[in-house]
Order: sequence, then structure tokens, then C-alpha cells
Amino acid sequence: MNTRAAVAVDHQIEGPAGAPVVVLSHSLGMTRAMWQPQVQDLVRDFRVVRYDLRGHGGSPVPPGPYDMADLGGDLIALLDRIGAPRAHLCGVSLGGMLSLWTAAHHPDRVGSMVLCCTSALLGPPAIWKARAAAVRSSGMEAVADGVLERWFTPGYRAREPEAVAAQRAVLTATPAVGYAECCGAIERMDLRGELAEVRAPTLVIAGADDPSTPPEHLFRIAQGIAGAHVVVISGAAHLASIEKAEEVTALIGDHLRQPPPEEQQP
Repeated sequence: MNTRAAVAVDHQIEGPAGAPVVVLSHSLGMTRAMWQPQVQDLVRDFRVVRYDLRGHGGSPVPPGPYDMADLGGDLIALLDRIGAPRAHLCGVSLGGMLSLWTAAHHPDRVGSMVLCCTSALLGPPAIWKARAAAVRSSGMEAVADGVLERWFTPGYRAREPEAVAAQRAVLTATPAVGYAECCGAIERMDLRGELAEVRAPTLVIAGADDPSTPPEHLFRIAQGIAGAHVVVISGAAHLASIEKAEEVTALIGDHLRQPPPEEQQP
């Protein structure tokens, strides 16, 4: 059980007051800015909350170790601070992991959920130990090129060099300590036994060409959550929400706009 204090994460809120709240959680090494492609659509019907995970962007970088309980605890504390008793959750990669933890441990706080390019168990642990050690000793440049190769397909990197360069700049600006501690959270994570606790209607999105969390990771999540369904996006690697922004935005919007199960017609 997590006993460490939550941190006050840096966040922004857009959309009509009184609308249902949607919280968007970003991937490892990014910031809340990665969700910009989705905001214009979502703010039509939702109060959209974006935030920087602990150790990233404008949020605090507390001493480690971090675990999913810490990251999920930050999210619950954010909901409390903004006065949102319940919210829809959308998360990519690490953001999906902490959303999954939150939905399993605080089901009363979660409406619907979208999990994109993520995993309930992402090993082997040695990979995450090595990556954390690399950034601690040599900074974010030590991992940047390898990370970008997994984030985007070769075709996207060739077509959109300026967009890729912009994401690289965000990655290399990430505090090395925060990045390393979040690597540790992934290293120690195993959410497989908690999938059955999730009650939120869940959409799971996979990138067909994602080398970090291949589609089988997403199918395993969906198999463990009652009623969850999977959509595989062709031509997308790990950051499908950027590479295939229009398609992912439509999927998220359609899922979140569905009425709750108790309001649906038989």
C-alpha cells in the first residue's frame, strides 16, 4: 500500500464548466502537450484535464522510488483538487498503466477509460534498470535516438522530421531523475492480477507496428477486463495518438460519448 504523499502535478483545464471530466495522462518522457491533437475535439463535450506526470514537464520531481501507486495517487489527488468526484481516463503507455491502476483501486472515481499502447506487465526488468542507469549517468541524450525509433514508424519519421524533432526536444528536456524513477515504476509493475477489478467501460488501442507494447499486450489487457474491446491501428508505432492522431481522436471521442451502461437501451 502506498504511504508516500501525492505531489501537486502541474495541470491545465479546458472545456465547458459542468461538463463531464476527462483526464489525459501522457507517456514516459513526454508532457501533457502530447495530447494537443485530441483536445479540439474533446473540449466540445468534456472538461478536459491535462497534466504533467511527476518527474516530467512542470511537475515536481520528488525523490524516488516511484511506483504505480504513487502515480495513481497523484491522479486521485488531482481529481480532489479540481473538485471532480468522477472522471473518464485516457492514458498512453505509462499514462495507461497509471490509469489502469487507478481504475482498479478507485473504481468509484472512474467513468469510462481508454488505454493506448500500454501494458499490464512490461519486462524484462533488466531493460528498465539499464535505461534508468543510462540516463542517470549520461543524461537523456543517451536514450533519445532509441526511444524515437520505437515511438514512430520509419515512414512517419521520414515524412514528418520536424514533428519528430519537436518530440525529441520534449524527451531530452525531461528531468533525468524523474525519467529514471518512472522507469523503476515500470520495472516493478505487474497489474495482471488487478485487471478483473476494473469496472469502467474500457477501450484498448494498439499500434500494429508498436515495438514497445505490441498488440498482444493490449489483447491481454482486454481479456482481463470485463467487456473491454481492442482496436488495432495500422501504420502506427508506440505513440499512435500522435502518428495516427485523427483516427485515435475519433476512437476516443466515440467511446467517451457513449452513455453509461445503465443508460443504454437493451
